[in-house]
Amino acid sequence: MTWAIYAVLSAFFASLVAIFGKIGIEGVNSNLAVAIRTIIIVFFAWGIVLLEGTASQLSKISKHSWMFLFLSAIATGLSWLFYYRALQLGQASRVAPIDKLSVALTILLAFIFLGESPTVGNVLGGTLVVAGVLVTVFLK
Repeated sequence: MTWAIYAVLSAFFASLVAIFGKIGIEGVNSNLAVAIRTIIIVFFAWGIVLLEGTASQLSKISKHSWMFLFLSAIATGLSWLFYYRALQLGQASRVAPIDKLSVALTILLAFIFLGESPTVGNVLGGTLVVAGVLVTVFLK
């Protein structure tokens, strides 16, 4: 269950992204804000890698992994650019739930591309996420 602890921590810090981001982009171009954020993340992530001593593993990464890490990075960048623009234009309490549709989409894509088996729990959970987003965003 260690993965669940990390997942909860991820959710907590992701919630802070919306709050801090909304405050931070006031009067700042959203793309510039993403660029600034990205530089900080690069230094932060490499600092952790250097402290762990895992930088030497770079040469052991396969071309296949490099390709999908590259695609993941592009997807991350696009997600951040669109997210920050949405935050700049909308309310964080409405933008963040829509962003969390990624949960339901990930479940669906995991079935299609990763061959993961649907369960009652993940199908129902994904459906409830979509329902929750609709309620959060469209009911006043």
